Amino acid sequence: MLDKTISVQKSDADWDELLALVNDGREVIIMQGDNPLMKIVSVDTSPKQIKERVLGAHPGAWMSDDFDAPLPDEFWLGEDA
Repeated sequence: MLDKTISVQKSDADWDELLALVNDGREVIIMQGDNPLMKIVSVDTSPKQIKERVLGAHPGAWMSDDFDAPLPDEFWLGEDA
């Protein structure tokens, strides 16, 4: 599906046509000369799906035994160890 490109100098842009293209999933690029100025795209209004965490979904991942151990003072004070 090709995107629609129009020039900003074109004053008779058919907004109904442009909005129909965007509603159809296409992008409308507004150009100023040879430079793209803006892009009109549809807004995703679908509810975001929250994915459940799955144990073992990332094989090889591990957690250090001292993961929740307090950090040393050198870390907080910025001193060399």
